[in-house]
Amino acid sequence: MRAGYLDQRVGERSQRGGAQIVPRPNVWLQVDTAPWGHVNQVDCEDIRSVVDAQGRPLEPQFDGARHAAVLVVLAPGARGMEVLLTRRSQHLRQHRGEMSFPGGKMDAGETPEQTALREAHEEVGLDPTVVEVIGELSHVNTAVSLSYIIPKVAIIEHPIPLQPQTGEADRVMWVPLDELLQPGVYHGELWGTPPTERLLHFFELSDETVWGATGRMLADLFCRLFPHH
Repeated sequence: MRAGYLDQRVGERSQRGGAQIVPRPNVWLQVDTAPWGHVNQVDCEDIRSVVDAQGRPLEPQFDGARHAAVLVVLAPGARGMEVLLTRRSQHLRQHRGEMSFPGGKMDAGETPEQTALREAHEEVGLDPTVVEVIGELSHVNTAVSLSYIIPKVAIIEHPIPLQPQTGEADRVMWVPLDELLQPGVYHGELWGTPPTERLLHFFELSDETVWGATGRMLADLFCRLFPHH
């Protein structure tokens, strides 16, 4: 067990990552090497250049997938580009206490962009008129919630104060990409055994752990921004 996580069996908080409980399987292996290359400072134009501007077709990998969309909001701040994250409330049935992007289930007749903007407004009060949606990241299938998630990427002029508006989130925070990319913050974990093992991405901040679908989306963004050469 890596130092920095809450041991779900004991329930005692360790040094990094906050009180997030990670339901690890019996077999898993830690991977310390990040899947992206050399890191440097990025700006809004760098973000624009790596997202899929036209979007991708909706192609769930399993029948009965629940279509959902999230809004990955980025803004230039004092330490460079920052990303908006929320923490899901403890009373929710699924993914309680996990860090996430604002978003949710697509309503009938909605586009992924409309869903992402609506959910961000409902959850944290983000005004859609100040948001510029510039594209999307790779779509994500989740096994626990049986969701097919479309991450829409957006830019605003600067990080603005936002607060939870419903009971879905209990914390809203702007996190500099530089903080997520600091040495020792990221590690990967291979869950399961070959040939069906899967790689999960973890970002241990000072008081929160970002992982799951949100970790996968952040890793996708960083691999696009900082490819191996």
